[in-house]
Amino acid sequence: MRGLVVLDRECEATLIPSGDRVMLPAGTDLRVMQTLGGNVTVQSESTGQLLRIDAKDAAVLGEEYAPQAKASEPESAAEGTFDEEQVWQQLRTVYDPEIPVNIVELGLVYQCKATPLPEGGQRVDIQMTVTAPGCGMGPVLVEDVRSKVSSVPGVKEAHVELVWEPPWDQSRMTEVARLELGWM
Repeated sequence: MRGLVVLDRECEATLIPSGDRVMLPAGTDLRVMQTLGGNVTVQSESTGQLLRIDAKDAAVLGEEYAPQAKASEPESAAEGTFDEEQVWQQLRTVYDPEIPVNIVELGLVYQCKATPLPEGGQRVDIQMTVTAPGCGMGPVLVEDVRSKVSSVPGVKEAHVELVWEPPWDQSRMTEVARLELGWM
């Protein structure tokens, strides 16, 4: 990845790890660090700061990023038969912006429970955490999860709670995550 891009127009981005929203002016030099789940993690060439550009704005980085962003954005929940595996598939498309591993393999999803609603459809309740308690990206990841889970057929409500107990540590990572990070 690691391509250099110069913004031809201004673009909103999220500072990593604070989670603060900023406006990047046209002419900003950025280095693409990772493109996973449709969102793009970039590094400012002038400040060294990491930022996340949301999938909906990824095309500002160039035409090669537009198709990936479109393919990864969840569509509105279609009518259909609910399948919990589809919820897990969507969870696997959410990535920590600093780590090239999805939140399921990182062990950040503590609970995923579907409950039938009286009027039809499912309510999905998810408890998740982040790798560090001070990480401001938690609310950003929570919204990613809510949006993607809401796109699953049959899901009428998606509730995502950010929890701190038990604290996350590396022992929660799967072998897949350890392999991806070169820890095995």
